[in-house]
Amino acid sequence: MASGATVYHVEIALSDTDRGVYETLDLRLARHPSETMRFMVARALAYALHYEDGIAFSKGLSTAEEPAVWVREGDGRVRLWLDVGSPSAERMHRASKAADRVVVVTYDSPARLRQAVTGERIHRAERIELVGLPTPLLDPLAEATERHAKWDVATAGGQLYVTAGSRLFEGEVARELLAEPV
Repeated sequence: MASGATVYHVEIALSDTDRGVYETLDLRLARHPSETMRFMVARALAYALHYEDGIAFSKGLSTAEEPAVWVREGDGRVRLWLDVGSPSAERMHRASKAADRVVVVTYDSPARLRQAVTGERIHRAERIELVGLPTPLLDPLAEATERHAKWDVATAGGQLYVTAGSRLFEGEVARELLAEPV
């Protein structure tokens, strides 16, 4: 854990009807001093929305060679590289060479991220998935998240619903590819 990090304990009751995943997640998130609450909340939601056996947080901000979240095989191969934010074209290029599947969860619009890297060389860009989390959901959820939090997270038809305490936050999750298939 990074020096000076604040640990958040988030319990998530996950109902992902879009993927047929129903789990209870018990997360411990180390929030680095340079990490915004929006980023930490997006990291937790990225984990939940892509939950599968073997998923784990990496060393995070302290290790630039690793994504925020990943799924690794027993032999060390990276099956899923899950980045959060707006990674550079170079970072996405390296990720696509290192992992079977790359997903970028952004709180910016996927179209804006795609536009920012247009013309850049990115390995298998047509296979990189962009997932846009709605900022109008993230910011109030970040404000409502305390060090010990319980969330109910549900997805249905591309809509995301998060209940924290007595408050409901909702918005549409945008899913696109970084580039048109070749």
